[in-house]
Amino acid sequence: MDARSIEVLHRDTGYLRLRLPASCRSAAVGAALEAGLATLPGIARVTWLTVEGKLAIRFDPHRLSHADLARRIKMLVADLPEAAPAEGAAAEPAPGLAERLGDLRERLIAAAPARFRPLVENATTEKALTNFTNDIVAFYLIKVHWDLITKYWIKDPVKYANAWLTVFYLVFLLVRYRKT
Repeated sequence: MDARSIEVLHRDTGYLRLRLPASCRSAAVGAALEAGLATLPGIARVTWLTVEGKLAIRFDPHRLSHADLARRIKMLVADLPEAAPAEGAAAEPAPGLAERLGDLRERLIAAAPARFRPLVENATTEKALTNFTNDIVAFYLIKVHWDLITKYWIKDPVKYANAWLTVFYLVFLLVRYRKT
């Protein structure tokens, strides 16, 4: 892997977050980078997220600079074996959003007390979450436009006919969605 393929996501005083290329997103690469960076004096914490390929480094800015970290990372990347990252990336594919949400739902259900599990199961279905989100958006739109509705739209409905048509259409869509 070439060190130039590493992307800097965030750089701040005492903090650096990087994204490694997809070919290097394995636990072995992360462990090698974490171990290699931990030997530097002034490193507070190194966090490796394998799926995203992100490396977050917290360090003492009085003892280390971003340039020091860049040199160390370049040295560590040069020492990485070429075959290991590719095998690791192919062996453990990144879970998709659906798998992550399914896993989160299962953990929520398992964490709930036994008498509340049916309630949690029903509340975490896709339809229940979509209904909840639609309701939140509808209430938010009402809250944002409440002053306009009460001060202007009701007093002169013909002048604000387009606004009323929009309101009726959105209510129609909300009711129609709920019926299906």
